Amino acid sequence: MGRIMRFNSHISLVICLAILFTPLPGLPQPNKVDKPDYLSPLEKAVVNEMNLARTSPTEYLSLLEQFRKYYDGKLLKLPGEIPILTKEGTSALAGTIRFLRSLKPVSLLSPSKGMSLGAKDHIRDLRTSGASQHKGSDGSQTWDRVNRYGTWQKIIGENISFGHNKARNIVMTLIIDDGVPNRGHRKNILNADFRVVGVACGDHPAYRTICVITFAGGYEEKD
Repeated sequence: MGRIMRFNSHISLVICLAILFTPLPGLPQPNKVDKPDYLSPLEKAVVNEMNLARTSPTEYLSLLEQFRKYYDGKLLKLPGEIPILTKEGTSALAGTIRFLRSLKPVSLLSPSKGMSLGAKDHIRDLRTSGASQHKGSDGSQTWDRVNRYGTWQKIIGENISFGHNKARNIVMTLIIDDGVPNRGHRKNILNADFRVVGVACGDHPAYRTICVITFAGGYEEKD
């Protein structure tokens, strides 16, 4: 029998400064990210998956409803992944579906090289330390890491996903946000005030695959 991974809450962080951006009227149609050479195929797919949820919540709702078939009580059995013992089971999924029914589309997230490099720094650190937290072994926080390559603006946040190796599974489990009372990961992904995103995915000694996703209201890349 394969290993069962006990639920380890995906970590979430969000910090706000000054005035938040207001969503622009007339949202653009979803378009797939396929150009940035600093993103791996999985990282590009994560950006596309988040943008699908942000710009087409009704369409994403139908995808989430199909997710129900992978639950066996509180055990989540995603194809090709280690089963995860969740805390809430399908009740968290049902709450997510209700939430998405009332959600209005928000703007696309634009990928950022500097923010992705900051996320990649944290991936390397977590791989070496075996840790599962926002704070780096050097004491760095999310804003410190992205500011190595540019300057974040207005608002910043970070999600970390553990144990999922497919973009849809990464994003859906973060949006369902099982076991996280304030649903902070869901809020980060669907926050209209976030406009840019950095993504880095890599290996981890305990969780196999991890992804660090950083969000900001704006970002100025270093030359």
